[in-house]
Amino acid sequence: MQIKLPFNASKPILGEASVEIDKPDQDTFSFVANEFFTNYPKWAVEVIELHPLDSNGIYVGAKGKQVREDNGQVVESVFEVTEYNPYTKFVLKGVTSPYQQTYITEGLEQNRRTKLTFIFEILDVDIFMRPFEKLIRIAIEDGAESVVENIKNLMTAEC
Repeated sequence: MQIKLPFNASKPILGEASVEIDKPDQDTFSFVANEFFTNYPKWAVEVIELHPLDSNGIYVGAKGKQVREDNGQVVESVFEVTEYNPYTKFVLKGVTSPYQQTYITEGLEQNRRTKLTFIFEILDVDIFMRPFEKLIRIAIEDGAESVVENIKNLMTAEC
């Protein structure tokens, strides 16, 4: 007898948020992707340690390590750059944890402004956590909103 679960056990849980920034897409992309190891702890204040494992360069295959303090717990993970399309898309995927972060930049108004979209996905959720999927999604969406707002504020303050 096959047991039918009331949810899709293999479906990722994701949150997405966008913001418009009064900067060209090249500036926004550079701030987010090219200067990732310098700037990420600025917009993700829970990151207490971040460093590249290969070199300071950002390229497909580059790996990094982060240590975060989330709700009083220290969490360490290794990630890899899986997509790097200059001025449009930057994707990191967890190597030791099942997550993915995607940053998409889109030039607006003859490239005087940028639409920045951030997507965070938990790629594999333990079955015992699936009943809390809605709460997890809300937390991820709130986090995604914070990320884009923090990046916008940092970029605006740097003028």
